[in-house]
Amino acid sequence: MPYIAPEVIEQARQIDLLTYLQNCEPHELVRISGNNYTTRTHDSLKISNGKWMWWSQRIGGYNALDYLVKVRGFSFVEAVETLMGKAAVMPTLTVRPKQEEKPKTLLLPEKSKTTDKIREYLFSRGIDGAITEECIKKGIILESLPYHNIVFVGFDKKQKPRYAAFRATNSRRILGDCSGSDKHYSFRLADSKSDEVHLFECAIDLLSYATLSKLSGRDWR
Repeated sequence: MPYIAPEVIEQARQIDLLTYLQNCEPHELVRISGNNYTTRTHDSLKISNGKWMWWSQRIGGYNALDYLVKVRGFSFVEAVETLMGKAAVMPTLTVRPKQEEKPKTLLLPEKSKTTDKIREYLFSRGIDGAITEECIKKGIILESLPYHNIVFVGFDKKQKPRYAAFRATNSRRILGDCSGSDKHYSFRLADSKSDEVHLFECAIDLLSYATLSKLSGRDWR
């Protein structure tokens, strides 16, 4: 294997996937909402907050180097050489020491006094009514104003809201994360001492699984 200096490898690791695709493969980028993207070739590959996850294959990474190796099938050397060869044409690329992230301030939308729209929406998606009611009661889902979107809220250990995702309750495909959301505290259902963890791509998938569990007689919590 050809020798690559450690400092060159470290520079290659600093190039995030979004920057690489924007400058070298812009035809591959498909914007979903806000700073969330997917790729034209793999629509289950999501890019957000500098990280990426290929959900259908259950693999992910933190930078463009990981992407070229795990998704494109490049050898490690080929991936480094590709990135460092193209770095000169990436105007938005900046290689700098990692900095500690400042705590994000979550901006939740105004809460509606009614929950009719989100109840109707979840019912239309086949979600069990009792599960919906418990989520509303616990405050982990709410109906927002002025558009009556459904909002899925994630809390930290001190029960402080730290994450929120919204989705339109009408036929329009409007969805995204609220400003200041921290994905370390995503929407979850957990009210037991189970030693199992179930991970889903979105909140509706989680609620659907809970509904199926209840229909099967299992403890959906």
